[in-house]
Amino acid sequence: MLRRINGTALIIAALVATLGALAFPVWSYADRSGTGEANLDAGTVATQWGPLSATDRDFLVKVRLAGLWEIPAGQQALERAPTEAIKSTGDHLIVGHTDLDRRTRSVAAQLGVQLPNQPSDEQQGWLRELTEAEGETYQRKFANLLRNSHGKVFALIAEVRHTTRNSLVRQLATDANQTVLDHITMLESTGGVDFDDMAREAAGQSTASPTGPPPPNGSLPPAAGPAEPSGSPELTSEPSAQSPEDEGRVINTDRPDPS
Repeated sequence: MLRRINGTALIIAALVATLGALAFPVWSYADRSGTGEANLDAGTVATQWGPLSATDRDFLVKVRLAGLWEIPAGQQALERAPTEAIKSTGDHLIVGHTDLDRRTRSVAAQLGVQLPNQPSDEQQGWLRELTEAEGETYQRKFANLLRNSHGKVFALIAEVRHTTRNSLVRQLATDANQTVLDHITMLESTGGVDFDDMAREAAGQSTASPTGPPPPNGSLPPAAGPAEPSGSPELTSEPSAQSPEDEGRVINTDRPDPS
């Protein structure tokens, strides 16, 4: 009798294990709550231009906010003009963000995304810092506050351009990339950017260990060979990067008007 019970128990246990194994893939593919894919779908809405995710909407808001504080900062630089480089940078900030804001408002209106009309509290604080600063302090704050904020939004632009499934947002990310890179280049041309400070701030926020080749040991490594096509293909395009010998080079922001 005992043997029969033990045998029955083993059969039941085997059946339970089999049912569990069959149920697992059903959960894996049908119920993904708490997974990255579920989080993406939960914040996404359908549009005629493709899915619009929460990250896409956050991107629209951040681009709008950038213009709301950087246009006044650029106008202030144009008016105060302590150096020609800062005056020129202010000009680029005004022109670039006025154009980019127009594009952002057009995209947001088509997608039904509400945009803010005031800079954030932090951005208003930056504007007050610039207004109250004088002389070299102003020049230093202008270069570093704006360069740091552009560098941070640059990462978001790259993420959105890489991951968005919405064609309107993808085009706006392309436009924003060109504008922000132009502004980064102009801000660095002022000579006031503290790269050490930005590197330390970024390192303090990173949790990953650095990777890459070993540091130089004083001897020259073997020269790297050129990366070139084989044969002689017929090519028609030009390099997008301008010559580093051109001190006044800027990023081309001549883009078609938004439809």
